[in-house]
Amino acid sequence: MKTALLVESLTGNTWKAAEMIADKLAQEHWTITGVSKVRQPDLASIQAAELVLVGTWTHGLFVVGQAPWAAATISNLPAMRNKHSAVFMTYALDAGKSLDKLTGAVGATGADVIGGLLIKRNHLEAHTDAFVDRLIAAVADLGETARTP
Repeated sequence: MKTALLVESLTGNTWKAAEMIADKLAQEHWTITGVSKVRQPDLASIQAAELVLVGTWTHGLFVVGQAPWAAATISNLPAMRNKHSAVFMTYALDAGKSLDKLTGAVGATGADVIGGLLIKRNHLEAHTDAFVDRLIAAVADLGETARTP
């Protein structure tokens, strides 16, 4: 599976999570077409990809007003029609409904969002493992659906 990653990171946690995800997918023999910033997307890597992963961090107050950082920028990314996508967000205390908001922003690009996961910043290893496992299962389900008459 050819995959591009678009990432927005404040403290480096989201970028580290993206690198861990890319490494784990590469170990599964997926092709990583590129890892770039949401605000400076590598358009060639997006075009070459079948799947685009979008990751950002949660901003807002501790228990209210949480949202994905750069949601407006994400929803204005180049059209990703006919591409599948998955989303991930890093957070410290509580992400609220941020993942739903990120899913909506990515869906606004025309991408088919097949899943997402919140990644707690002090559990990067375990949560990126879970994200990759779920992503692989979701892509396998897509293949099964495509073969079903």
